[in-house]
Amino acid sequence: MAQSETVDRILDAAEELFSERGFSETSLRMITGEAGVNLAAVNYHFGSKKSLIQAVFARFLTPFCQHLEAGFDRLEREAAPEPPSLDGVLQALTETVVEMPRQHDRSIAIYMRLQGLAYTQSQGHLRRFLEQEYSHTFGRFMRLLKDATPELSAVDRYWRIQFMLGSTAFTLSSSDALTEILWNKLGVETNVEEIVDQLVPFLAAGMRAPPVVGGSDTRNESA
Repeated sequence: MAQSETVDRILDAAEELFSERGFSETSLRMITGEAGVNLAAVNYHFGSKKSLIQAVFARFLTPFCQHLEAGFDRLEREAAPEPPSLDGVLQALTETVVEMPRQHDRSIAIYMRLQGLAYTQSQGHLRRFLEQEYSHTFGRFMRLLKDATPELSAVDRYWRIQFMLGSTAFTLSSSDALTEILWNKLGVETNVEEIVDQLVPFLAAGMRAPPVVGGSDTRNESA
């Protein structure tokens, strides 16, 4: 078996099992059994379980961030000298999700489940890795959102971004179940591209909602 094929089989098995069971509950032996390789192959290619977890995220995030940065570059050129619009920023993000090459049809759903686990399970090494490797791209995304919503306070914007990311993660991680429910209830078939088309205007409307009355100080723009 070629080395690249072995690595892909290990990563395929790891992302599937991590997304289903969580990081702590998934052992290297479970991964090797699913991948059809021995433990020595995992140790040789990745060195440790922590490094394997990081590699699972990097396989999706590295090309994703490269595509997203290119999308932001185009967006800023087209909008200059004004800052890009909120719709433009969200469209750049979702187009990247849809257009980026995927390992298989369930890649987006699996990755979104993994992203949720990164927040809820204790994986300090993973958060440090993500901040170190991808802080520039996601920092740029946050700055674009801030420029597109100057009417919001830092606190209001913070919460709306969290709600936006949570809605996106839930919708895309549950896309298989949601499309099945839609078919069973309404007899309508759909795909990830159509789900994203429904999601973007919903997210934009949430970000554009009037500031909370009596809430945080709208003059606080430090974030």
